[in-house]
Amino acid sequence: MGFRFPAIGRASFKTIQAASKSVEVPKGYLAVYVGEKMKRFVIPVSYLNQPSFQDLLCQAEAEFGYHHPKGGLTIPCSEDVFQHTTSRLNG
Repeated sequence: MGFRFPAIGRASFKTIQAASKSVEVPKGYLAVYVGEKMKRFVIPVSYLNQPSFQDLLCQAEAEFGYHHPKGGLTIPCSEDVFQHTTSRLNG
């Protein structure tokens, strides 16, 4: 099972890290929380259409359902796994 969205133009990869929720998310990006420390990453929405990222979304659904403790999308994997996955999407 995966989430399918219409194809979105390829955004250049810039993982924007922010210290708090008060930092605005640029148009075309979304905030996700990753790892034990719930580090916040801002990623291009185009990642949502990628199979490897959809695997992470399925893990999030299995662990949290549609209730995410931080109020934003929480990805239940280590920061290393997340960064490895998103770095491959940059190609």
